[in-house]
Amino acid sequence: MAVNHEIKSQLAKLLATEDLVVEHKKVETACFNVHTRVLTLPLWERASNGVYDMLVGHEVGHALFTPDEDWTETVKVPQQFVNVVEDARIEKLMKRRYAGLAKTFFGGYKELNEQDFFSLKDDDLSTYNLADRANLYFKVGNFVSLDFTAEEKEIIDLIAVSETFADVLIAAEELYKYCKKEKEQEKVDDINTQENQGNSTSATENPTENQEGNSEEEGEDNKTSSENQSENEQPVNKTGDNLPTSTGQQEEPEVRTVDKLEDKIRQLANKNGYDNVYVEVPKVNLETIIGKNSDVHKEIDSSFNQQQNSYNLLMQERGNPEVNLFSETDAEFRKFKLSAQKEVNYLVKEFECRKSADAYARASTARTGVLDTARLHTYKFNEDLFKKVSVLPDGKNHGLVFILDWSGSMANVLLDTCKQLFNLVWFCKKVSIPFEVYAFTSEWRRGSYDYETGQRMAVDRTPHYERKESLLCVDDDFALMNLITSKVSGNELERQMLNIWRLAAYFGNTYHSPYSCPSRLYLSGTPLNESLIALHQILPKFQTENKLQKVQCVILTDGEANQIPYHVEVKRAWDKEPYMGTRGIGSNTFLRDRKLGTTYSIYGKGNHYEYHHFTDTLLKNLRDKFPYTNFIGIRVLSNRDAHRFINLYHSASDKDYKEYIKIQDDWKKLRSFVITKSGYHAYFGLSSSALSQESEFEVADCASKAQIKSAFAKSLKTKKLNKKVLGEFISLVA
Repeated sequence: MAVNHEIKSQLAKLLATEDLVVEHKKVETACFNVHTRVLTLPLWERASNGVYDMLVGHEVGHALFTPDEDWTETVKVPQQFVNVVEDARIEKLMKRRYAGLAKTFFGGYKELNEQDFFSLKDDDLSTYNLADRANLYFKVGNFVSLDFTAEEKEIIDLIAVSETFADVLIAAEELYKYCKKEKEQEKVDDINTQENQGNSTSATENPTENQEGNSEEEGEDNKTSSENQSENEQPVNKTGDNLPTSTGQQEEPEVRTVDKLEDKIRQLANKNGYDNVYVEVPKVNLETIIGKNSDVHKEIDSSFNQQQNSYNLLMQERGNPEVNLFSETDAEFRKFKLSAQKEVNYLVKEFECRKSADAYARASTARTGVLDTARLHTYKFNEDLFKKVSVLPDGKNHGLVFILDWSGSMANVLLDTCKQLFNLVWFCKKVSIPFEVYAFTSEWRRGSYDYETGQRMAVDRTPHYERKESLLCVDDDFALMNLITSKVSGNELERQMLNIWRLAAYFGNTYHSPYSCPSRLYLSGTPLNESLIALHQILPKFQTENKLQKVQCVILTDGEANQIPYHVEVKRAWDKEPYMGTRGIGSNTFLRDRKLGTTYSIYGKGNHYEYHHFTDTLLKNLRDKFPYTNFIGIRVLSNRDAHRFINLYHSASDKDYKEYIKIQDDWKKLRSFVITKSGYHAYFGLSSSALSQESEFEVADCASKAQIKSAFAKSLKTKKLNKKVLGEFISLVA
């Protein structure tokens, strides 16, 4: 069974009892940075789940209990010996803290022993030094037979009772001294053995009679030869092996089982392909991103006034009467506002009913301590003679943030989308809910236009954030125009909404419109993902400024945006200094939130990626970061796009086939549906053609019965659509 790395990350966090940042990378060994609190784990894809859990538990033990200190200056002990004792200590402490881990360690080491991870097969364990046997004892001692002398047992007990890292250093030093003494004794034994073998050989080659006949001259020759031997040359035995001398450098004892285990564990890690990349959301500067509400409408007013004045001058030159360029569009706005009051009143009613029902459900009854004189006559059989009062807990303060898609693909549905937006804005105004409406664009920061002089002026191009390695890239052209706000007066709000209506109407009829759009408010690309990044600063600021308990975020768009790249430092041979470039998101890329300690896979199940996954990932991160905020998507669709949109999240082959059929039926009957499998809490799909229909029941005086019936049915259907969608919306907001 494949290992789910995200689940293992959660295991590490739970064991560490903190939101560690856990990274799975194509490295050979695990490591933990105590300063950044980042635990890097190899991709142990060849390990079973049991072994993986054991290895994670072991590394978390180091994260929790191994201090970040340099002990090499005070204790002269090789690292391997300290590792043997420290491994025993941290695993003991982990088992003590989490009783269930004892079984995990037992099962994991049993599996490693069965697979001969310590390379013990056909070896005589009695030939291993004490450090190796101690390492085996504390790891696989349940599965191998080990013997210790009385002196060795004292050191084993010293390791077993180590509680602090200072205890570890003391035990490691004793272990090292003992192993070093063992090593020196082995050398002495080897020398004695080789000397004995040399003497025995000499006796065989020289019979007794020859030994007795050795002349004194031969002895002197041998002596002279020995004296002439180089001081740096070791004596050679009969077999030609160099013999160690007391003046040579001493060999250090080694812990073979540590190296063997590390080598085998390295083999479990997948080191092929690309390494995992962890990207993060930058903290952007809202001062450079947000186009102020006053500046936006100053731009619109200047453009519209200039166009109207120019047209008036033209009419005067021709001797024609002045004509209001916006009269027809403004009349349509007033007509829509009048017809929309029913939907707005319906929203208000639903909102108040749900608030009242919620308050009633949370209501309690309390005694006042004042006698109820109307009950005094019941004193013989009723002990409760005090007045009571119903206590209603304070309701929640709500606020709404709207993000409107201002991209080129919205041109044909922008007016219908604005109708839905205006309904919600009027609803907020009527129930005194603060709100802000932003439109994302790539045009606002590209330069301002002076409509009086006809010259284009430069605008501030300050970057939105400090560029750093692994941060998601937010383009300098990205901006959020604050189109509508609850901070203005009622009359000013109506004027601003009229401005937006004029623009939306223009985009839907550019060829026949008598006026044009201001240059900085033209439709642009789709920086939706950049807007979601900006919400990390917008939502808490909006909540703090308005002292709100609950914030709703509504995003009105016609689709998802493409993924955005991330920053990477690039060093080229011909450059003196590296520069901050960008790289595209790949299947090995994960979104990381350090404050939450969470990571998100950008690709879907089975490493399958589609363009909408990136947006959904950013939304999931927002939902985790702001748990008291509902994220609602409203997507206005043409009839031909509906099925493609539904198939992004549902298909006939899904397990939830009934849900797929229900969504299809809703679309056929009501021309609307709601999806709950996306990154939004609720993602509404609305038919643009249905929304553009008037809900009023109007027929000509000479209409036939069939025409009256058709008009009535159409009116009911439109009202039903509006009430269904608005009702579900209120259920999320209230």
